Amino acid sequence: MTFRRTALALALAAGLSACQPAATPEPVAPAAPEAAAPAGDIAAKVAAYAEVELSADLSHLSEGDREAIRLLLHAGRIMDTLFWEQVYGDREPLLAGITDEATLRFVEINYGPWDRLDGDRPFVAGVGPRPPGANFYPADMSKEEFAAADLPGKDGLYTLIRRNQAGELIVVPYHVQWNDALSEAADLLNQAAEVASDEGFRRYLRLRADALVSGEYQASDMAWMEMKSSPIDVVIGPIESYQDALFGTKTAFEAFVLVRDIEWSERLSKFAAHLPALQRGLPVEERYKAEMPGTDADLNAYDAIYYGGDANAGAKTIAINLPNDEQVQLAKGSRRLQLKNAMRAKFDTILVPISDQLIAQDQRANITFDAFFENVMFHEVAHGLGIKNTLDGKGTVREALTDLGSAYEEGKADILGLYMIGKLGDMGELDREKRMDNYVTFLAGIFRSVRFGASSAHGKANMVAFNWLEREGAFSRDEATGTYRVDYARMQAAVDSLSAKILTLQGDGDYAGAKALLDEMGNIGPALQADLDRVQAAGIPVDIVFRQGPEVLGL
Repeated sequence: MTFRRTALALALAAGLSACQPAATPEPVAPAAPEAAAPAGDIAAKVAAYAEVELSADLSHLSEGDREAIRLLLHAGRIMDTLFWEQVYGDREPLLAGITDEATLRFVEINYGPWDRLDGDRPFVAGVGPRPPGANFYPADMSKEEFAAADLPGKDGLYTLIRRNQAGELIVVPYHVQWNDALSEAADLLNQAAEVASDEGFRRYLRLRADALVSGEYQASDMAWMEMKSSPIDVVIGPIESYQDALFGTKTAFEAFVLVRDIEWSERLSKFAAHLPALQRGLPVEERYKAEMPGTDADLNAYDAIYYGGDANAGAKTIAINLPNDEQVQLAKGSRRLQLKNAMRAKFDTILVPISDQLIAQDQRANITFDAFFENVMFHEVAHGLGIKNTLDGKGTVREALTDLGSAYEEGKADILGLYMIGKLGDMGELDREKRMDNYVTFLAGIFRSVRFGASSAHGKANMVAFNWLEREGAFSRDEATGTYRVDYARMQAAVDSLSAKILTLQGDGDYAGAKALLDEMGNIGPALQADLDRVQAAGIPVDIVFRQGPEVLGL
């Protein structure tokens, strides 16, 4: 593989010829210069990503849907470029200063000079630590200055904080900052709506186009929830807030283009009806489960054919649970999209080799793709369970837990996913005899995730689960072999106790208690670190990267 700056720049700039932001993006300023990582180390880091071709069978699609895909790929590349501006700023000086091809490729993988799977460690000369607020806020802004500023919309999901000529903080909506680029993307969505085969999808595309240029996303989220039968799909816009490590508020641009797998989707469709019963059975006091999830939830499997922006940065997600809007979730539920081809790639290239290193030999047969698929799927379904609003009536759980909210939401989904598998087995909807597969595969999945460290929301959530389950005896470590063995009965009890703990912290909006639990259990201990070092030494890929685009798809 060759890594050429010109190709990278062209790919990132595609579809954005008319972008003239309303306010100049502020480049992320380094806190202190650091030496570049040795070229050999960077080349090894690039090689640690397994390259996977993102393709799917498009032969069953109408010509209109294939044309819509071409247009959506173009719109996705616009999201990709806007994401660069959000998390770094002007990338051109960065790219111009790099001559090593491997370093250029690693910048592309990470959307900047910080290694996302190594605690955001800088790897380019002259670059200091990654600012926690990325480029959503001025680099010199403190939390105290932000808190003191009387600025309507400053906490908005779709606004930037900038300084005016007098140096005062101001609010700039995304659709103002990037009006030209978002208008171009909206036009592409409207063009796709003209040729797509499914009426519900066409309606969603038009409303999503309106949302990009207005900053009002709820109507398009509702339309996306109502869309049931389209053979293709797109997730596009500013969606997740993980990139904002300062307040956990500002959303980042991303895009997925997807082709529905009808056979696997039919296997999943029956579970949504059980959500109210699963909510009622949660192992927690009644007041923490009084909210009822919507039953109009949608479970489907897809082959992904494009990842862009936030979706493509560093570790690749293998499932989607949206929308994040609590009002839409309560009214409509949510959609859970399992990205089967990406999931299979991670299972084969990463999870199975890790299991061969760290799972007790007699339990390795319990590592199965079906269990991995179910664990990921029910993690996404479990986002719809539990509680969205604090019991004191002072707002949502997200507002109460602020920067800890994402970690706890991910932790809740992890553990309630296992709870759901157990309950559905008791109800006869899943094979109870295979529950051990889910438990052992879940433990192996933690090893896969925490190789990234415990700095991300997912990493912290995984470490709380790992340390809680270990304390409760749900698994044990063999000192002689450095391998792990699940205890079936103790795992079931530990799942219930951790579920109750997380749901109670969320319902109480208990920031202090939530922080105390993360401080106590959200870290990697020395024994686990030694085992993860063995995984690293074995040369197992850290994640996957994609060959993707019209050429790969034969378009």
